[in-house]
Amino acid sequence: MQLANFLSGLGWNHSLAWFVSQFVLILIFDVVLLVMIAYLLLADRKIWAAVQMRRGPNVVGPFGLLQTFADLFKFLFKEVIIPAGANKVIFMIAPLITVTLAFAGWAVVPMQEHWVVSDINVGILYLFAMSSLGVYGIIMAGWASNSKYPFLSALRAAAQMVSYEVSIGFVIITVLLFAGSLNLSDIVRAQAGTGILPHWYVFSILFPMLPIFFVSALAETNRPPFDLVEAESELVAGFFVEYSSTPFLLFFLGEYLSIVLMCAMCSILFLGGWLPPLNIAPFTWVPGIIWFLLKICFFFFMFAMVKAMVPRYRYDQLMRLGWKVFLPTSLLWVVLTAGWVLFVRPHL
Repeated sequence: MQLANFLSGLGWNHSLAWFVSQFVLILIFDVVLLVMIAYLLLADRKIWAAVQMRRGPNVVGPFGLLQTFADLFKFLFKEVIIPAGANKVIFMIAPLITVTLAFAGWAVVPMQEHWVVSDINVGILYLFAMSSLGVYGIIMAGWASNSKYPFLSALRAAAQMVSYEVSIGFVIITVLLFAGSLNLSDIVRAQAGTGILPHWYVFSILFPMLPIFFVSALAETNRPPFDLVEAESELVAGFFVEYSSTPFLLFFLGEYLSIVLMCAMCSILFLGGWLPPLNIAPFTWVPGIIWFLLKICFFFFMFAMVKAMVPRYRYDQLMRLGWKVFLPTSLLWVVLTAGWVLFVRPHL
């Protein structure tokens, strides 16, 4: 907004000044996000290596800090190979849709008070919509590859994502009942509290919803132990098995953008987003964005540890967990939360 006002003061048309300021804001945000993804990916590999008692990337750059960028340039300069029988247009559009929707979801995520690209009143619905649309990129990639292996993987991925989106939706409803708003910034402010201790929802009756949301996020982003779309024994690496070079990189980038987005949502919905753990100094001296990034890193560490330690589920176990455990539990908790908000909380 300050940049828009500055440009307007230089004689720019107000609409043009607003457009340029938003473009610059989004560009800076995306560049910072990409750099963060690069180092979180390196951290992911280092964590797996530590669990397996090996070093991990340690050659390119000091302590391997430039390994992700070396991999980036390798992918960018490799040849793009399109199968002869593939639908070339849809084959190339699919990774673009996946990474675009993954980027778009970040538009409503508040990093700190008033630090958000688009602070809309229905931010949680927008985010849920972007997450749900991600399945189209997977289906398009599997179908356009003209091979039974990626097509089978795409169908299984779609069923998996749709199944766990139901549980995620009910978990979000419980948080909305507590916060009374669909705006993500308002959800964070509702957890501020008035005393020394914050009113993070993880310390309320919503505590069981955090593990359900966390595990559903693993399934939603196809992370182990729910990486059935990449199970080498049946599907030969998944719906993107025919992809190479930059299109493969876009799928990989979209996956990690979604993973970090889910870590951010865990932080916002249950751990107070940018709020400090205690409302006293020196915790209040630390900028809110630092607390938010620390919480994201904590959940990302948990994502990495799950991949390193938990064996892969069978497909029937995956579906049984989603439909017979998470769905009834989250639906029951919606009823309990509504009753708590209506009858109990007003008298506390």
